[in-house]
Amino acid sequence: MGRFEIKDNFYLDGKSFQVISGAIHYFRIMPQYWRDRLEKLKAMGCNTVETYIPWNMHEPKRGQFCFEGLLDIEQFIHEATSLGLYIILRPSPYICAEWEFGGLPAWLLENDRIRLRVNDAAFLQAVEEYYRVLLPKITPYQIDRGGNVILMQIENEYGYYANDKSYMEAMRDMMRSYGVTVPLVTSDGPFPENLGGGTIEGALPTGNFGSRTEERFEILKKYTDGGPLMCTEFWVGWFDHWGNGGHMRGNLEQSVKDLDKMLELGHVNIYMFEGGTNFGFMNGSNYYDELTPDVTSYDYDAVLTEDGQITEKYLRYKEVISKYTRIPEVTFSTKIERKAYGELTVQDKVSLFSIIDEISTPVESVQPQSMERLGQSYGYILYHSSLDTEENMEKIRLWEANDRANIFVDRKPVLTLYDLELLKEQECKVEFEKGAALDILVENMGRVNFGPRMEHQRKGIDQCVQINGHMHNHWKQYTLPLDNVDQIDFSKDYVKNTPAFYRFSLQIEEPGDTFLDFEGWGKGCVFVNGFNIGRFWEIGPQKRLYIPAPLLKSGNNEIILFETEGKTRDTICLKGEPDIG
Repeated sequence: MGRFEIKDNFYLDGKSFQVISGAIHYFRIMPQYWRDRLEKLKAMGCNTVETYIPWNMHEPKRGQFCFEGLLDIEQFIHEATSLGLYIILRPSPYICAEWEFGGLPAWLLENDRIRLRVNDAAFLQAVEEYYRVLLPKITPYQIDRGGNVILMQIENEYGYYANDKSYMEAMRDMMRSYGVTVPLVTSDGPFPENLGGGTIEGALPTGNFGSRTEERFEILKKYTDGGPLMCTEFWVGWFDHWGNGGHMRGNLEQSVKDLDKMLELGHVNIYMFEGGTNFGFMNGSNYYDELTPDVTSYDYDAVLTEDGQITEKYLRYKEVISKYTRIPEVTFSTKIERKAYGELTVQDKVSLFSIIDEISTPVESVQPQSMERLGQSYGYILYHSSLDTEENMEKIRLWEANDRANIFVDRKPVLTLYDLELLKEQECKVEFEKGAALDILVENMGRVNFGPRMEHQRKGIDQCVQINGHMHNHWKQYTLPLDNVDQIDFSKDYVKNTPAFYRFSLQIEEPGDTFLDFEGWGKGCVFVNGFNIGRFWEIGPQKRLYIPAPLLKSGNNEIILFETEGKTRDTICLKGEPDIG
């Protein structure tokens, strides 16, 4: 059994210990690659790995839990431990992490009255039900029980969000009651207004920042009561959102200096060591003046690339770290190759409207309902009705709607609305015969993961559709989480300029990491052998989607693109390197 303590410094078994950590999110990386990334972390000189734990992935439906495959947190802990790495876990219900809804499960929004991340009985009950399952899985790996977990975090950047101390106390006490015995930390922005609201007795305050180390540590020092200074998120880059004009890159020279100063004065967790990928529909969004959903790649200009390649930043950081600790010799045990498989031609295609009743069961109601009220969390939702009382359409407005809607009359595209356009009356002059079909395909672009707007993240349409000034009633609602692409019947009709599925076949002898170039395609998502690798959008900056080798197999592989804009071509290309703008 070991002992990890917080006094004037961190102490491991009674000896002063400097935390040199890197962030690796197991849920953003194929499990077959966890060991490779951890070996590279150790080879750079780090002695610790840190990870968030995403509640929304581990409890996708209330009371239904998943800890397998990509979500096998215990196996990730085993891999790190076998390499002699110590572990920092951040199991708070909210993680931010540019992750969908900041890691909160979307089913929380079924409750109209729930208040998130405060001392609200409904929210705390949901958290406790989750902790009752999660914490017994990870507490056996604490250092005082023979494992390598040395620290856990309460909440995350809480001082940016609120200042409800009673909530923070409840979170602390809940963790302790379910067996967390290692020291606790909080992490906040390095400013008095954040540290004042986010700190709590019984947890060491730490800071999250990417520059001006001395200045940030001087502020933090006022809150640590003589304890150690730690940057729990040393931001080494930044994330991209769709349409931001180019891949975000940090200042390497300044970053190297900040890391050096951080290690001179205290402790560090490098965020991110490897960013990985927002597979599926798991990208988050920010909302300041407008909705800015994040791209599929979480490359983050991190120390390793999205696919785990060593960068110049890695080599420069290793030089700095070598001033403070001995760099171990590590042999990388996983064979990883990038491969270019070339051009693939569409083999089959079918329109969404042709198969909608085969891949979704409609729910009828007088007024449209949001995804959450229909038991759906992610993906798309199609609202279908008939224009029986209208003679034409001149204006349309979607009330209480998020994020992006493609509107069709008689199965022909007439308008696409995004963000605030959904909530304002739009001119839409369309003539049609009575009884024409009205279809509205709404995409959840990723729930906001930061700030008060988190409580207003129901997706789809949550109030009504207004046509020519009146509410239009009676809807069939088709939930489309697209978790059943194996049920698509490609023998049905295909119609140009409508949302559709496109199937490709890839024959290979040996799987390798590859990158799907979607030039010429509009907007949608991609499935590789049934696994959703994420979204694409022609506006960039990301131009290729990463396909890890473990998703491929020797022989025939199936790739399916779902495209919503009717902007397509006959081919895609699998390239040997990324293009993130």
